[in-house]
Amino acid sequence: MQRWPVLLFLAWVCFLFFAGIGLFMSGFLLTRIELANSSSCSDPLVPPPWDEQSLPPGSCWLPRRFPKAVLVIIDALRFEFARFNPAKASPLPYENKLGFLHRLASSQPRHARLYRFRADPPTATMQRIKGLTTGSLPTFIDVGSNFATYAIQEDNLLAQLGQNGRRVVFMGDDTWEGLFPNKFFRSYFFPSFNVKDLHTVDNGILQHLYPTVDSGEWDLLIAHFLGVDHCGHKHGPDHPEMAKKLTQMNEMLRSLVEHLGNDTLLLVAGDHGMTETGDHGGDSEKEVNAALFVYSKTPLFDTDPPEEPEAIPQVNLVPTVALLLGVPIPYSNIGEVMAELFSGDGDAASAALQQLSVYHVNAKQVDRFLRSYSQVAQDLPAEQLQRLQELFSSAVEEHTQLLAQVQGAMLTPPEMEPRLRSLISRFQLYLREARAVCTQSWARFHPLRMVGGCALIAASCLLCYVASELAAVSDSFYRSCLLYPLLWGLVVAVLLGLACTFTQEGLDLLLLSSCAAAASQLGFFWHWWGRHPKRARLRLRAWLVLAFPMGILLFRCGAMFSDSFVVAEARVAPFLLASLVTLLVGKLHWDGRLTVPEGPRQQLLGFSSYRKESWYLLCLVAALLLCVRLSGFFHQCREEIPQCRPSVFLAPLASLRNTRAKNLFYLLCVALLAGMVYAVRSWLRHYGNLNSSDPLVLFVRWGFPLVVLCIACYWAVASSAEDSLGKLQELVQVAVVAFPWAVYGLTSVGLLLLLCHPMTVFAKDTRESAGSIVTPYQGVPSSEVDFLHVIPQIYRRMQESQKNRLERGSCRATVAAYGLGSVYSAALVIALTLLGFLLMLLHSERLSLAFLLLFLEAFVLLHIHTRFFGLSCSLILISLSLSPPSLSESFSVPWFAVISWLLAASQFFYSTGHQPIFPAIHWNAAFVGFHLDHSTNLLPAVLVGANTFASHILFAVGCPLLLLWPFVCEMPSSQKKKPKKEPQEELQEVEEHMMEMRLRESPEKFSAALLQLGLKYLFVLGTQLLACVCAAMILRRHLMVWKVFAPKFLFESLGFVVSSICLLLGISLVMRVDCAVSTWFSQLQLR
Repeated sequence: MQRWPVLLFLAWVCFLFFAGIGLFMSGFLLTRIELANSSSCSDPLVPPPWDEQSLPPGSCWLPRRFPKAVLVIIDALRFEFARFNPAKASPLPYENKLGFLHRLASSQPRHARLYRFRADPPTATMQRIKGLTTGSLPTFIDVGSNFATYAIQEDNLLAQLGQNGRRVVFMGDDTWEGLFPNKFFRSYFFPSFNVKDLHTVDNGILQHLYPTVDSGEWDLLIAHFLGVDHCGHKHGPDHPEMAKKLTQMNEMLRSLVEHLGNDTLLLVAGDHGMTETGDHGGDSEKEVNAALFVYSKTPLFDTDPPEEPEAIPQVNLVPTVALLLGVPIPYSNIGEVMAELFSGDGDAASAALQQLSVYHVNAKQVDRFLRSYSQVAQDLPAEQLQRLQELFSSAVEEHTQLLAQVQGAMLTPPEMEPRLRSLISRFQLYLREARAVCTQSWARFHPLRMVGGCALIAASCLLCYVASELAAVSDSFYRSCLLYPLLWGLVVAVLLGLACTFTQEGLDLLLLSSCAAAASQLGFFWHWWGRHPKRARLRLRAWLVLAFPMGILLFRCGAMFSDSFVVAEARVAPFLLASLVTLLVGKLHWDGRLTVPEGPRQQLLGFSSYRKESWYLLCLVAALLLCVRLSGFFHQCREEIPQCRPSVFLAPLASLRNTRAKNLFYLLCVALLAGMVYAVRSWLRHYGNLNSSDPLVLFVRWGFPLVVLCIACYWAVASSAEDSLGKLQELVQVAVVAFPWAVYGLTSVGLLLLLCHPMTVFAKDTRESAGSIVTPYQGVPSSEVDFLHVIPQIYRRMQESQKNRLERGSCRATVAAYGLGSVYSAALVIALTLLGFLLMLLHSERLSLAFLLLFLEAFVLLHIHTRFFGLSCSLILISLSLSPPSLSESFSVPWFAVISWLLAASQFFYSTGHQPIFPAIHWNAAFVGFHLDHSTNLLPAVLVGANTFASHILFAVGCPLLLLWPFVCEMPSSQKKKPKKEPQEELQEVEEHMMEMRLRESPEKFSAALLQLGLKYLFVLGTQLLACVCAAMILRRHLMVWKVFAPKFLFESLGFVVSSICLLLGISLVMRVDCAVSTWFSQLQLR
C-alpha cells in the first residue's frame, strides 16, 4: 500500500480548504481600526465660557463632582434580578432578592436610581469590559478571544485615571489582568474560568473589600463578582442556588454602603444578562438587558425618578464616570453622558446650564474622534458624516451665541431654560445619531478577500470531485498529480516571499498561504487537463445514478441561505437523512432490485416476492428511522424559537431534586455504558479479535470495564448534592478530579496500545516442517514489491494445504489466523469506543443515551450501505456499462453512503445538546477533571472543542468503516448451522470468505479506495462549508447576519477543521494496521 502519498495528498487538500477559510475569515470578520490617540487635560476642547473661570485642583475639562467612586460589577446581573416588585407574593428564586437597592431608591429618591443597562452584543464578559472602559463598540470577532484576552491598547477610563495620578484598585475576575496589565495601584485577581465554582471569586473579594474601602487608599475601586454568572451557567436562574447568591450580593451591598463616605459615588452594574438556561453571548432581550444602580449619600438628582426605569446604553457609563471624577473622556468614546447626574443643587436654569456644558464637552470629544477615524478608515459613509458634521456645527454655533447672551445677562432664567433644553436636545440627537452610524458601519468587510476565499473553497471542492473520479479509473494517479501542484505552490510562495523582502513590506502569511494554495490548485488542474482531457469526464447516465444523493446535498446547501432553515436545522438534518435513505430504498424497489419473480404465472399476474435481503434492508431502514426519531429528544433550543423548551436530558443529574428519578437515570446511564462494552466485546469475539493475549486485546478485556467503572464513579460523585455530603466534601473534591483523570489516563493508554500494537489477530501455527512457504526472493523481504509477491503465495500455500488436508482426510492443519478478516475494522471499533468513552465523560450524564443512539445509528447505516451495495450491484453495472470483472475490482464507496454518514454527523451535533450559537457552548466541559482554573487556554479549548464537535470526531474517525464494512459482512455468521459440504465446495468457500484480506490482494486499489473515500468526505464537507461561506458573503447586510449566518459560518468552519483532521487520523490508523499486517505476514513467511 502507498501510505505516505495518500496521506500527503489528503493533507494537501485540507491545506487548500484551510487557506480558503482563513482568507475568507480575514475579509468577513475584520475588527474596526483602533486609534492610538489619547485624550489629555491640555486638549483645547472646551475653552471656559468666562475668562475668570478656572478649574479646581484635580479636575480636567470640567469640575469634578466626586473624588472617589466604587464600581461593583455583578456579572450577569439581569435587570429582573435587581428590580423589586413588592406585589409578588411568591417570587421566583431570582426575584426580589436585592431588596436593599429598592429600599435605598424608595427612601432616598434624589440619591439613588435604577436603570436598564443595555449591553451591545456580543454579550461575552471580555467584550463588555471593553465597552465599559473604552466607551466604544467591540466587534463580532472579539468574542473568539473571550478566554484568550489581549491587553487593551485603546484609550480607556483606567488609562486616563492613571495618567492623572488617580489610584485604581481592583478585585475579582482575572480577565481584567489580561486586559489591563500593570494598570492597577493594587489588585486582587481570582480565577474566573471555572463556571462550576460559585464562591471562590466572591469570597475572595469580600475578604478584601471592606478593609480596602476603610483604608481610603484608592480613587476608583472596582469589584467584579462572578457568583451570579457562574450560578446561571451551572444551575440556571430559576434555582435555589441563585436565590442564595443574590441574597449574598444584597448583604454585601448593605455592608458596603455603611462603609462609604459622603464624597463617594457607588455604581452597581451588570455587564450583561442571561437567558432562561443561564447562558449569554448573543443578542436576545434577556442577554442584553442588564441593570445599573447609582447611589450617593449626597443628592444626585434634581427630579424624582420616572415610573419606568430609563434604558441607557452601557457605553454611556464611560463619559459619565470620567467627567464625574474629573478626568478626560477616553479618545474613542462614542457614549453619551448621563446628564441628570450633573444637575447640582441650584435652580432649574442652573441645572440645565450645567448639563449643557457636559453635553458640549461630550459632543466635541465625539466629533474629534469621528474626524480622526474618518482619516484612517473609509468605513463610515461620507454622506452620513457630512450630516453629522452639519448637526454638530449648528449646535456648537447656537451654543456659542447662547453663552454670550447668558454672560451678558441678556436672558432671564424663565427665558433661558427653554432655550437650554432645546439645545441639549440637539446635542443629544447628534450623539445618538453618531453612535447609530458607528454601530451600523463597523461591520466592515473586505470584498476582495471574501471572494478570494470563496473561490479557493469552491476550487478545492471541484478538485476533490475530480480527484475522486480519477482515483476510480487510475490507481496511482495521486503520485503524479501531487508533485506538480506542490512545486507550483512552493515556487509562488518563494517568489512572493522574496518580493516582500526586497520591497521591505510586511509579510502577510495568510495571503502568502492563499496565493500558494491557488497556484497549487492551478497546477493540479493544468496537469489533469493535459493528461486526462476526456477520460475523467462522466457520462450523463453516471450523473443520473448520483441524482438522489447529490439532490439531497444541494437541498441542504441551499437551505443555508435561509435564516429560518438554519434556525430549524436541528430538524432539517434528520429529515434529510431519513429522506435520502427512504428515497434510495424506493429507487431499489422501482428498479426491481428488492423483488424476485417466482415463475411465469406470477410474472404474468404481476406478482413477485421480496428477497430475504430486502426484508433485512427494510428492517434496517425502520431501525434507522426509529433512531432518528428518538434523537430528537436531546435537543437544545435557540432563542429565535420562543415556544421551544430545552430537553430535560441536557441538564446534569445534580439538577434533579427527585432522588428516585436521579437514581433511576443514573442506573440507566451506567447500564447503557456496560451494554456498550458488552456489544463491542461480543462483536470482536464473534470475528475472532479477542483470542490473542496481545496487550491491546487484554486492554479491551479488562481496560474497557475499568473505564466504565471510573465514569460511573465520577457520575455518582458529580451528581451528589454538595451540601449534603458534610465532612466528605474534601474527599468528594478529590474524587471529582481523580476519576476523570483515570479515564483520561486509561483512554490514552488504550490509544497508545492501538498505535503501537494494532493487530488483534491470533495465529495458531501447526504446519508441517516440510511445508514451508516458498518465495522467489531469498532472505528477508526488503521492499513492498517483495510483499506484493509474498502475500499471494502465502494465501495459495494456505489454500493448497487446506486442499491437501481435505483430499487426504488428514487432521494436520496449516495456519489458523483468528481475526485476520476483520483486523482493520477491529482497530477502528476499538478506537471509536475509547473516543466515545472520553466524549461521554465531557457531556452530562443523560446525554450518554444520545451517544448510544449515535453508535446504534452508525451501525445501522453501515449495514444499510452494505445491503444496498449488494442489491444495487447489477443496477450499477447496467447504468455505467461496466463488465463484472471491473466492478469486482472496484472498492469504491458510493456517494449516498458518504452523504448519509455526514448527515448523521450533523444530526448528532444537535442531538448531543449543541447549536451553532455561542450561548449553547458547554463551557462546563473545560473543568471535567479540573477543580481549579487552568494555567493555559489550550487545554480548556481542546476539551470544549471535543465536547462541541463530538459527533464530527466520531463519524470522521469512523469514516473508513464505509469502505471496510462490506468486506467484514462477507463472512456469514459462524453460529448458523450449515449442511455438510463437499471438500471442493468448502475450499471454494475458504477462498471466497477472505473478508478484509481481499483489500490486500490489490494494494494499489486499496490505497486508491482510501484516497477516494477521503476525497468524497472532504467534498461533501467542503460543499456544505461553501454554502455557509456564500450565504455569509451574500447576506452580509442581512438583519440576521451576526445572529444566524456568522455563527453558523464559524461553527461550520471549525467543524470542517476538526472533521478533516480526524479523517486523516482515521485513515492513518487503517494504514498503521496495514503496516502491522505486512509485518505479521513477513514474520509468518520466515517461519
